[in-house]
Amino acid sequence: MNSPAVDPLAPLLALPGVAEAAETAREALAKVHRHPANRRGWPTTSAESVLRGARASAGVEGASVRLDSDSGPDEVLSATLRVAGELTGESLDRAVGVWTRSPLQELAHLHLLAASGPDVDPESLGRPRPDAGVAERLQGLAELVTGGTRVPAPVLAAVVLGELSGLEPFGSADGIVARAAFRLVAVSTGLDPHCLGVPEVTFYRDPQALRSAVDGYMTGTEDGVASWIIYCCKALDAGAVEATSIAEAAGT
Repeated sequence: MNSPAVDPLAPLLALPGVAEAAETAREALAKVHRHPANRRGWPTTSAESVLRGARASAGVEGASVRLDSDSGPDEVLSATLRVAGELTGESLDRAVGVWTRSPLQELAHLHLLAASGPDVDPESLGRPRPDAGVAERLQGLAELVTGGTRVPAPVLAAVVLGELSGLEPFGSADGIVARAAFRLVAVSTGLDPHCLGVPEVTFYRDPQALRSAVDGYMTGTEDGVASWIIYCCKALDAGAVEATSIAEAAGT
C-alpha cells in the first residue's frame, strides 16, 4: 500500500524530543546487531531475548517470572510463553508475514494464544470488544501498519503499543498482545530484524510508570503523546543494552 499524501503520524516528529529519542533507539539496536556474537549466532541470542521478554511480560501483569516454580506453571507466564513461540524461528517469519498484510488477523491470533485458559469463553478469543469505537480504532491502526505512515519505526512501534495498551481491544490479555505487537513492528520494519532487543525489561521494572505513560498517551495531548513515545524509545534503548548482555554471555 502506498503512503497517503498526508501522513497522519508525521506531526509526532515535531513534538519535543521525539525525533532524537527515535534515532537513539535505532542506533542502539543497529549496534547490537553488529555485535560479533550476533553476526552468525543471532538465532541463539534471539531465542534468549524472546524468553526474557516473555518472563518480563508476565511480570508486568503481576505474575511469576520463574520457570521452575514448585507450585506449577503460572497461567499468565504460560500465556506469555505461548506468545513467545510465535516470535521465534519459522513462527516469527509467518507472524511477520501476516502482520504486514493483515495485522488484525495476527492480533486475533496473538489473543488466542495469550488468553486461552480454563476460565476463558472460547467464543471471545480473538474477537475485539463490541464497544463503540474499538473496531474503528483498530482499523486505523491496521492502516498505519500496512503502509499508512513513513515515520521512523520506533515512533510507529510506540503508537501501536500505546493504542493496544490503552484501548484494551479484547478485554483480556491485552497487555501481553500489545507487547508482542511492539516486537512485531520492530522486526517487520527492520528496526530489530532478528528480534534481539528486550524492551519488556523496562516495563517490568516499573509497571506503574508504564501505566502512567499509557494513560498520558490516551489523553491525546501533545505532552502525553510525546512522553509516551520517548518512554517507548528509552525502553527500546534499554532493550538493546539487555541484548548486549545476552550477546556478551553467548560470546564467552
